Amino acid sequence: MGMTEESYPISGQDYPQTFQEFDKWFETEDKCREYIKKLRWQHGFRCPYCDLHDEPWITARDNLRCRGCRNEISITAGTIFESTRKPLRDWFFAMWFVTSQKYGANALGLQRVLGLRSYQTAWTWLHKMRRAMVIPGRNQLTGTVEIDETFVGAPEENVYGRGTGKKAIVVVAAEVRGKATGRIRLRKIEEASAENLIPFIKASICEGALVVTDGWQGYTGLQNNGYQHEIKNIKQRGKKPHELLPHVHRVDSLLKRWLDGMLQGGVQQRHLDYYLDEFTFRFNRRTSRSRGLLFYRLMQQAVMTCSTPYRGLIGGKDAPMN
Repeated sequence: MGMTEESYPISGQDYPQTFQEFDKWFETEDKCREYIKKLRWQHGFRCPYCDLHDEPWITARDNLRCRGCRNEISITAGTIFESTRKPLRDWFFAMWFVTSQKYGANALGLQRVLGLRSYQTAWTWLHKMRRAMVIPGRNQLTGTVEIDETFVGAPEENVYGRGTGKKAIVVVAAEVRGKATGRIRLRKIEEASAENLIPFIKASICEGALVVTDGWQGYTGLQNNGYQHEIKNIKQRGKKPHELLPHVHRVDSLLKRWLDGMLQGGVQQRHLDYYLDEFTFRFNRRTSRSRGLLFYRLMQQAVMTCSTPYRGLIGGKDAPMN
């Protein structure tokens, strides 16, 4: 079974259940490397050069050497740990700390708990982890899905309707599961137009789903794109937005509270998508009883995510909607 949202690991076998177990599992660098190797090649090592499926040799530099083509492969190459100068144990502890905090961790908190000299190192690690919080090709939302937009940023005057000054527009999609809210998807968009909203919907929601929106014209054309479309007109029904679209407005409220708690509302727009990814990662796993399972999920994705250098991190996310 591949590393997808459908795999169900076993606590105590695939991931530690408590911090005491975590400390014992990863007490040495060798144990950390072995865990990365296990996650990257769950069905046994397969050489990326010649595709040989056989147990490799271990070199003096702790690399893997293929028995067929004799090429060397670094265990951390192609992961967020690639080229790190810090011990893997520190990375693992940082990931355990981030996933064990109910509301997440900021760079200053991570710097303090790890005893890092540099704030920049803590900030860099957090943003690398956030880049690993989205599974490539993750499953789309299904069933009935509410969609609306919200604004993120400091309060502004003389800004009305769907217009925005310095605030960022975030589109929110939330599965309806009776009174409960299922999975969510979030994305920052430049403007609330069909050119931005429809591609987000097509990328996030399965074709044929029932999409529930307000009467905004940006959602016109959903039926032509293979969706059922229910419009809840706020003016005609005489109700407030949070009464007609309760699930997305609940997510909106929790998102803003989370951002305020994490960053005191000071998130920069070019990095906002990565904070949205972290919020989505946490929200979609909010019912998990095990912090160890969240650590495992982040580790799974970390070994599939290439490392981004600091210069690439400070540039923010370029999120084309295709």
